Amino acid sequence: MKKHILNFSLAAALMLGGTSASLAADKPAKAENELTEAQVKRLEEIDARVLEIKEMDFSEMDRAERKEIKSELKELHKEAKQNGGSGIYISTGALIIIIILLIILL
Repeated sequence: MKKHILNFSLAAALMLGGTSASLAADKPAKAENELTEAQVKRLEEIDARVLEIKEMDFSEMDRAERKEIKSELKELHKEAKQNGGSGIYISTGALIIIIILLIILL
């Protein structure tokens, strides 16, 4: 029984791999996300502030000040990530391997 499932999953992987390559050839290449001048300036400001925070001496601060700095860093990180447009991408091959492993293990 497992041998049939493995053969089926292998055939499905090969079939999906072939169709995704042909579909990818039909689509035009995406233009990279270019940042506006305002976004670049803001990212530079965020970078400068993070460097300034790294140079601070935290031993002289009380707990409330450290907590405030930590929350500021979290907000700066969220804003930089939002402006940068980063994301997680999974290739077709990786997706197929994950599916095959799930089928084998389950």
